[in-house]
Amino acid sequence: MTAQAGTPAPGRALAGLRVLDVTQVMAGPFCAMQLCDMGADVIKVEPPGGDSTRRMAGAVGNDSPSFNAVNRGKRGIVLDLKTPAAQTAFRRLARRSDVLIENYRPGVMQTLGLDYPTLSAENPALIYASISGYGGSGPDAARGGFDLVAQGVAGIMSVTGEPGGAPMKAGLPLTDLGAGLFALSAILAALYYRIRTGRGQHVDTSLLEAGVALSVWEATEYFATGRVPEPMGSAHRMSAPYQAMRCADGYITLAAANDRLFVRLCGILGHPEWAADPAYANDTGRVRNREGLARMIESVTIGHSRQHWLDLLEANEIPCGPINRYDEVFTDRQVLARSMVVETDHPRLGRIRTLGSPVKMSETPPIVGRRAPLLGEHTEEVLREAGCDEPLIAALTQDREGG
Repeated sequence: MTAQAGTPAPGRALAGLRVLDVTQVMAGPFCAMQLCDMGADVIKVEPPGGDSTRRMAGAVGNDSPSFNAVNRGKRGIVLDLKTPAAQTAFRRLARRSDVLIENYRPGVMQTLGLDYPTLSAENPALIYASISGYGGSGPDAARGGFDLVAQGVAGIMSVTGEPGGAPMKAGLPLTDLGAGLFALSAILAALYYRIRTGRGQHVDTSLLEAGVALSVWEATEYFATGRVPEPMGSAHRMSAPYQAMRCADGYITLAAANDRLFVRLCGILGHPEWAADPAYANDTGRVRNREGLARMIESVTIGHSRQHWLDLLEANEIPCGPINRYDEVFTDRQVLARSMVVETDHPRLGRIRTLGSPVKMSETPPIVGRRAPLLGEHTEEVLREAGCDEPLIAALTQDREGG
């Protein structure tokens, strides 16, 4: 049987840590869920009507697979933070919390009287993480944050896709997920700092900064050469051959990314002379002549099936792999062996499959089999724990939706 939303996690890495999750959609919820998986008590604070992902495709009432995907294991409460009563209750919660994560536009929490200076005055140990589209300062701070837009501004769309093609976003929401992970690492660092000093701090990151920070090779090329990076399809900016290669029945990936592997690859392909050609003798030359090299390799690989080349390359320890569709990903023996697919029982969605944790820990393994909370499911429970009196609880729950 799978654990339910809000189930305590004693003995886990972050057991005893309380987190207020005042976020919606992807970046913030994903960040808070990582803390929840590690054992933190994460309280998801939603507005009346709930996080907008509750109504994404496949929703049943106020619950959807999308919402469950980034909110598992949390306790859920509903507070209309525009009202004085809800603000009072929220401040009570913040005084008893270790971490607060919010992803409103900069300035909104200040307008509500729930910004870092206000809350840290009442709880100096509070770690307050803000995730926004452009960060809490600068000329564009007030602009909204969307992964598609951030990928464009950060340059990711300019280097994604085939040469000469239209701008294309990465298939995954890289800036959303990246911002969530950067915020997570900063929160954990801030917790360690608090152990030494007793003081919390404000963490501020954004989708734009995540996109720029992830552009490691692109920035390196531009800074080192002055050339503006261009899209390269599946190829690598700093190494070759390192890309998808055509076979008789489709494509495989091939990563002969150093001189030793390239020499071995040339022998397997029946052209040992390529390794002695000055144009391909080192990685600098292979990158410079990448397109011609790829054509040469494909003139050989096109003669046999993908499985032929995968078997031959693997037998000779040349890094390679299939290009899986997601139906193949979630039946892959290694993915399944590493518990990256888990099943969860949900009272409205039924038996659902979700992603497992990519992190395995010998002493404090993450908990991934719990469902997300129903809308407002734990409102009364959490408010009582925070010391709210019954009249205040009644005022805050009488018009609540869901739960």
